[in-house]
Amino acid sequence: MSASPEIDERRRLLQARGLHRADLDPDPVAQFQRWFDEAVEVGLHETEAMIVSSVGEDEMPSSRYVLLRGLDHGFVFFTDRDSRKGGELDSRPQAAICFPWHLLSRQFRVNGPVERVSDDESDAYFESRPRGSQIAAWASNQSEVIGSRAALEARFAQTEARFAGVEVPRPSNWGGYRIVPVEVEVWQGRPDRLHDRFRYSRDADDPTVWHLDRLNP
Repeated sequence: MSASPEIDERRRLLQARGLHRADLDPDPVAQFQRWFDEAVEVGLHETEAMIVSSVGEDEMPSSRYVLLRGLDHGFVFFTDRDSRKGGELDSRPQAAICFPWHLLSRQFRVNGPVERVSDDESDAYFESRPRGSQIAAWASNQSEVIGSRAALEARFAQTEARFAGVEVPRPSNWGGYRIVPVEVEVWQGRPDRLHDRFRYSRDADDPTVWHLDRLNP
């Protein structure tokens, strides 16, 4: 791996110290925020990039990178709901996500049910996007076959002309999903593949309570 001297030094220190139960916040979302902030602090590229894995009706899993755009009681991202991932998340609302912060020898993994975010939340985020991204949401039928790049660019130009001089509204098929954690794993790389792994799991009787267990690497 190649990174800045600051990131290389931080990784070396993290690998040497390891991860201990006492280091971890009792709340996995708070623990995520802590690790996220540390990754931002050292200048890790696209700290918010996460892999989202879903399963289709054919039981075939699929994964892709998306960007985390909200954090509350779950992990929020936005997409075309008519896309492959949108269809899979709607028909089988369970997902797994992973933040692969390899340059720090860290991973943060989440499993849980999926829910749609409200129209108000989707509207607010859509309004914050660059205008070009707003137009692209109308011009691209995400995941569908298209004949050429020229055809895509022509549709973008047509959409740009359609909304010339006015605000671009949110397409009705574009919105957010929230993945609500029921199981979370934090992973810190260590020498000799003796990595530190801890799993948070919700209590079956009281979902406000999290259990924390160390796992074999």
